[in-house]
Amino acid sequence: MIVALTGATGFVGQAVLDAAARQGVAIRALTRRPQEDRDGVTWIAGSLDDPAALEELCRGADSVVHVAGLTNTPDPSEFERANVLGTRNLLDAARKAGVSRFVFTSSLSAREPSLSQYGASKASAEGYVETSGMDFTIVRPPAVYGPRDIDMFELFRTAKYGVVPVPPEGHTSIIHVDDLAECLLALAPAGIAPGATLEPDDGRQGGYEHGELARLIGEAVGRRVFAPHLPGAVLGLAARADQLLRRDKAKLTPDRVGYMVHPDWVARPARRVPENVWKPRVDGPAGLGATARWYEREGWL
Repeated sequence: MIVALTGATGFVGQAVLDAAARQGVAIRALTRRPQEDRDGVTWIAGSLDDPAALEELCRGADSVVHVAGLTNTPDPSEFERANVLGTRNLLDAARKAGVSRFVFTSSLSAREPSLSQYGASKASAEGYVETSGMDFTIVRPPAVYGPRDIDMFELFRTAKYGVVPVPPEGHTSIIHVDDLAECLLALAPAGIAPGATLEPDDGRQGGYEHGELARLIGEAVGRRVFAPHLPGAVLGLAARADQLLRRDKAKLTPDRVGYMVHPDWVARPARRVPENVWKPRVDGPAGLGATARWYEREGWL
């Protein structure tokens, strides 16, 4: 099987490349910057706004796994360009190249598009996938963590100081990046869960209460942590302060606060991936511990 992959140089995409290497799956991968040669990977120079590059990416592929997407930006209008128009361009290229199978990596935030422009952009992109006429599956991951991640790393770093502020009371599911990568590749062949919108997680029924997750991260770094629940208004002030301090590199933005304060980001059992297709292998406590050790080995913590 040959898979056309977007987002291959990002956090999730790199894990997909690793999983593909383990499985012997050939990858045609889109990249905006020159990359080192890698067995089983054909690099295609270009971006999601380059139709010629996208057609070259899809040429000869059996399926498309669309991972690329913008998750955070100081300019929320960029979500439309990257997540919606980029997906439309890729769908057009896949159809022109004769690729019928399309796996779209969305987000649980698409369930509540009114809460954030990021979630709204993912929901809009899902609509184009659903009406594309292709053999598609939509995957809505919850919070993704693991080696190389720079977003949840912020929680590990604050845990080292014994304090992990969390949103208002609520629950969330999580998934290790290696499990998500294996899931996406398991769905790549034609005819698997066609037309479905799936919500994979680590198998923890009911997800994790925010404070519980913070304490597990504390255990992963060897600290007992205090995990205060911050009201939405306080998170909003913190987002503005983060933008003043880190400007374009801010991790906490007002748009992110919009969906962080929602109390239910738990993967729904009715939308789990069929067990004969994929099952999670990494549970939360073990995965968080392994991730902390990776951060330590790499000098991040």
